[in-house]
Amino acid sequence: MEGVIAHLWLESDSALVINAIKNNAPVPWSLRNRWDNCIQTTRSMNFLATHVYREGNTCADALANAGLSLNHLTIWMQVPDCIREFYGKNKLGFPNFRFVNF
Repeated sequence: MEGVIAHLWLESDSALVINAIKNNAPVPWSLRNRWDNCIQTTRSMNFLATHVYREGNTCADALANAGLSLNHLTIWMQVPDCIREFYGKNKLGFPNFRFVNF
């Protein structure tokens, strides 16, 4: 990536991941080498990591849920049906709300 200015904004619904990135918190030993490589790569970038509730990216959340039921590699060349509604609303700039009963 020499000579290239890279900008990356990582949003995650995992507060543990964001904490590990921002505070150099320990990660499981099995991930340590890959984690260190990723952290080293981000040092050469304009990198930002923030927490977002899963409702903040309904497309990613729906794809992750769909991926749990797949047992083979799947590549979509068009917007898959499982996110079509979320994608349309996102593209139009519609907000997503999280309703909670207390």
